[in-house]
Amino acid sequence: MGISKKDYGRRKANIKARLIELEKLAMKDPLKRNFKLHEELAQLRKELQEE
Repeated sequence: MGISKKDYGRRKANIKARLIELEKLAMKDPLKRNFKLHEELAQLRKELQEE
């Protein structure tokens, strides 16, 4: 069974909210010392573009 429009909207909203949080943290880490943070940020951006 596929994903409903409502669930799709919620998922997209959750990704956007998490993306905003991570962007704030990434701005405080310009040297990319926290590699996992920047990796997750890139992955979320990619997921958002795919949808």
